Amino acid sequence: MKTLLPLLAVLALSLVAFLGGEIGSLRFLFAVVGPYAAFALFVIGFVYRILRWARVPVPYHITTTCGQQKSLPWIKANNLESPYNSMGVVARLAMEVLFFRSLFRDTSLEIRGKRLLYRDHKILWLAAIVFHWSLLVVILRHSRFFMEPVPFFVTILQSLDGFFHLGEPVVYITSVTFLVGVAYLLYRRLAIPQVAYLSLASDYLPLFLLLGIGLSGVLMRYFFRTDVEAVKELAMGLVAFSPVVPSTVSPLFFVHLFLVSSLFAYFPISKLMHMGGVLLSPTRNLANDSRMRRHVNPWGYPVPVHSYEEWQEEFKDKLEAAGIPLDPEPAKKPEIVA
Repeated sequence: MKTLLPLLAVLALSLVAFLGGEIGSLRFLFAVVGPYAAFALFVIGFVYRILRWARVPVPYHITTTCGQQKSLPWIKANNLESPYNSMGVVARLAMEVLFFRSLFRDTSLEIRGKRLLYRDHKILWLAAIVFHWSLLVVILRHSRFFMEPVPFFVTILQSLDGFFHLGEPVVYITSVTFLVGVAYLLYRRLAIPQVAYLSLASDYLPLFLLLGIGLSGVLMRYFFRTDVEAVKELAMGLVAFSPVVPSTVSPLFFVHLFLVSSLFAYFPISKLMHMGGVLLSPTRNLANDSRMRRHVNPWGYPVPVHSYEEWQEEFKDKLEAAGIPLDPEPAKKPEIVA
């Protein structure tokens, strides 16, 4: 059920959006009100989650490292694996955000018979890289609908993405790699028993939404053509806060737009927030400089304590009655009289 319910939810959203695109009185609701509401929820929710995480105090450095920490001058330190300054922290975060460095080195333990085996997960890393970079390129390509004139780098990126010229219209490489990446991530959750056991319905919903967005976009571009000029007119109107819904926009576009809006609205309350949370992880964004300077806990204010000696003196008679041996009292230091 945790797989079926998200799938049915995405199919229901698609059907509702398609019917809304067919009914003239509902087109404004799905083309204007829905995107505005989803974008507002996305911005408010994203900022709220980031500010909430940023306010969490971190009294101790809890960096995660796998390299030599900076200590003595004659010991070579690894500023990327164990950063000791801001430059090293920025470099490590960049490697993590752009290339998923920790996922590249991910391994799992497996017992086969009497053998203990370690397996890497390079396929998972490759699928994650392909999916995320393809998504970034797709978003940048779609920015041409919201800007006039189109920036030169978007035009160049679009040309590079479709340089194979497979068929007409041009098949974009990222359209294929995006769907392949999402499909593998979904397959992994379904096929690996351990991952399937740990997965929740909230883990499948974003994948089905992304798959629906990708498939609807491919259908619009290569099979059921829509009026691109009308789509740009709608997009430009949304950006300028003077929306106009052209009559020539196909119902399939409403499905695509409504699934995107649903993903935006769901984003702040989902695990997709790792996009912003990775930058606030104290295991990643702190320098490992505990040998270079002293870190004092800001919460280390004096608190009343009850020492073991005081506790033993308080319950001395009960301990003796129960036959529990007592620790000898520490010898008192002789007082020095000047």
